[in-house]
Amino acid sequence: MEYAAVNFVPTIHHDTYARIDPSKADLSGRNVLITGASRGLGKAMAVSYAKSGVAGIVLLARSDLSSVESELLEVAKEAGHSPPKILCLTADATDRAAVEKAAEEVASSFDSIDILINNAGYLETFKPWADTDPDEWWKVFEVNVKGVYLTTRSFLPLVLKSKEKTVVMVSSIGGVATRAGASAYQTTKTAVLRLNDFLMAEYGQQGLLAFGIHPGGVMTELAKVMPKELHGNLQDTPELAGDTIVFLTQERREWLADRYISVNWDVDELLSKKDEVVKNDLLKVRLRC
Repeated sequence: MEYAAVNFVPTIHHDTYARIDPSKADLSGRNVLITGASRGLGKAMAVSYAKSGVAGIVLLARSDLSSVESELLEVAKEAGHSPPKILCLTADATDRAAVEKAAEEVASSFDSIDILINNAGYLETFKPWADTDPDEWWKVFEVNVKGVYLTTRSFLPLVLKSKEKTVVMVSSIGGVATRAGASAYQTTKTAVLRLNDFLMAEYGQQGLLAFGIHPGGVMTELAKVMPKELHGNLQDTPELAGDTIVFLTQERREWLADRYISVNWDVDELLSKKDEVVKNDLLKVRLRC
């Protein structure tokens, strides 16, 4: 796969590394909200933020989060931080009433949310277009697009009240590639990159910073739905995603706004390409003629 989306920098990582060690970051005083946080990538992201010393962590998922909460408290303690304020909320991201209620609960406990991570997702069984189940196909859009829309819409006022004003859209390399059988998933992952366009167009002047992330190829429960011949590509650790996102959000980098970033890329090599990225307006979904 010789996509620029894969090899944009020379060094490609499949596991976490010293440069992005979250225990070396200082996110004290900041609050983060993560959807799809009960397992897999979302849980790994929460653990990474607990190691970084954040003040508050809001976990949103459809399933029970009690075991995650206890793990985060232990991780923070081991990293030498005061225990973060943790709020666990059970809600389906596609349910407008449930998401709006969750936002009210968060607003009653936190003055603001510095970092919103839209991680909840769904992947269909890969099939050619004519063989797909229309209900399952559309469910991918319900979770990956509507869910992101509802979550961002409901929590955006709290994000805009914060200092960091950061929204992270968990996209995928599939959003910039084409794999037969993945018409729903890959289209939705392109869509979330376009949603960032509108977030920046509508709220960029208020200081919002939104970007998209490819979280790597991780063997999560969701990824197991992929065809077995693709499982060999799932060689990345969830810690790589969590630690990279902490690194990228520990300070504001306005030049990354509205762009696609892969956690596989070495962060120092990415940062060294800042001038090239800005000058040529790279890492965006655009039609070039």
